[in-house]
Amino acid sequence: MFKSIEYKLIIYLLVLMVSLVAATLLLVRGEIAYGVVCAVIVVFSLFRLFRNYRKFNKNILFLLNAMENGDYSFHFSTNRMSLREKELNRMMNRIKDILVKARREIIENEEFLGTIVESVSTGIIITDEEGYVRNVNHSATEFLGLSSLSHLNQLRNVDESFPALFLHLKPGEVQLLKIANEREETEVSLHLTKIVISGMSLRIITLNNIGSELEAKEMESWIRLIRVMTHEIMNSIAPITSLSESLLFSFRSRATEMAGNSLYLNTVDALETINATTKGLLNFVESYRQFTRIPQPQIVPLDTKQLLGKVIHLCSPKMGEAGVEAKVILEGDISVLYADENQVLQVLVNLVKNAVEAFGGEEGGSASGRKIELAVITSSRQTVIEVRNNGTPIPQEVLPHIFVPFFTTKEAGSGIGLSLSRYIMRLHGGNLKHYVVREWTVFGMVFCKVSPLQV
Repeated sequence: MFKSIEYKLIIYLLVLMVSLVAATLLLVRGEIAYGVVCAVIVVFSLFRLFRNYRKFNKNILFLLNAMENGDYSFHFSTNRMSLREKELNRMMNRIKDILVKARREIIENEEFLGTIVESVSTGIIITDEEGYVRNVNHSATEFLGLSSLSHLNQLRNVDESFPALFLHLKPGEVQLLKIANEREETEVSLHLTKIVISGMSLRIITLNNIGSELEAKEMESWIRLIRVMTHEIMNSIAPITSLSESLLFSFRSRATEMAGNSLYLNTVDALETINATTKGLLNFVESYRQFTRIPQPQIVPLDTKQLLGKVIHLCSPKMGEAGVEAKVILEGDISVLYADENQVLQVLVNLVKNAVEAFGGEEGGSASGRKIELAVITSSRQTVIEVRNNGTPIPQEVLPHIFVPFFTTKEAGSGIGLSLSRYIMRLHGGNLKHYVVREWTVFGMVFCKVSPLQV
């Protein structure tokens, strides 16, 4: 391939062989002077052969060493050399360019995978066998309530039993645990996978929030139950309503004839009672049917500050009657909220109404007076709208049931307000959560960040 290199080698080998034979013959004949000259030529030929060998192998060894060390800043010169030598150097430069491109693609793929790992809702912790953390994503630290994690022993800050639980988790085994912070208690499942990379055994621990999935399944089951129940109840009540109205019409048309007849009057009263009761039941059932007829959200960009201002304006008469002071708090870099305005307004108005009712007949929820705060908290992953009040907190025995359809502690309540609000938030890909922060009762509307391209 490299003819000039081959020619040089052939010439030096021929000169070496000829000079070696000549030197031997001359020395045997006693012609020392000529023999020494031929011997010098032999040495010179050997030197040139070795020099050419070193010259061409040196670049190749340099290329291999640079590749091994990850140094791609070199460049082989193509000036002042034969055509075939230039081709050799160009080929090695080409090899370098291919390796640089491959290395760049690997780095880009690593960054891409890193972005995916940071974006997923599943928590991921990668450790060695000693418990030292090699990598951890944002979801994992968020689940655990830690700002950073370098060793599993740091999990003692969350729960004393966690370091041993995480360290002794076996491949294929699933552990369920509850992680509590000041805002909420999260039910999480742990799963371990082991891999070996470059002779090092690594443990990949995944954390999944199964609480949200269970809540979604529970809500779906309630909706199916409500659909079946309302359908059957409507089918049973509708004929009774129709028949009672027909009978009432018939009896009332004979009111003149039957005037003073006690049986007639009692029958009319009974039919009116039946008709009014069945209509009341129909209206009651219809309110639950609305729970299962909520349309898919029409997502549009919303100005969060204007949205909260509209909520306060709508609820100001009720808050004024109760002597409640409302305040809007904006925390973080407030960005546009992507949601269905009517549905989100419905949820916010319901939460503010509940917050006002939390004060009941008290003179004030605390020493500082009756207060409701509408706070917006934004992060890189989500936006949370909090409705806070310092009124009477929800009793502990009631808390597990507040999002259950039909459950209510109010005399005139239907029991679908909070469950409907959570369902609307589910349709937005978010959630509605309850937690207590110091003396404040808080309901948080969690919206996942949505790109304008997804709208």
